[in-house]
Amino acid sequence: MWKKSELREAPAPLEGPVVGTIIGGTVIWFVLFLGQLPFYGWFADHGHAWWVWTCLAGGGLGLVGIWYVRARDAAIKRAASTADRPADQL
Repeated sequence: MWKKSELREAPAPLEGPVVGTIIGGTVIWFVLFLGQLPFYGWFADHGHAWWVWTCLAGGGLGLVGIWYVRARDAAIKRAASTADRPADQL
């Protein structure tokens, strides 16, 4: 087991192209959905229809994620520009 003295502080989160990453993942989910759609009958016959719907749900949640990260980036930029202005211009 870990001793308390061996615990380390968590590293800072990595920042990167978050919007691009989410868009890429969303595209992959939709491509997987469209790729499995012609074989829906086979998936349904073998009890695996949930695979198709999981890909659609991943794509739909990805759209929500795109909206969220774009709003988050806009809020961060807005806060940074507000912090750079002198107090008399606020």
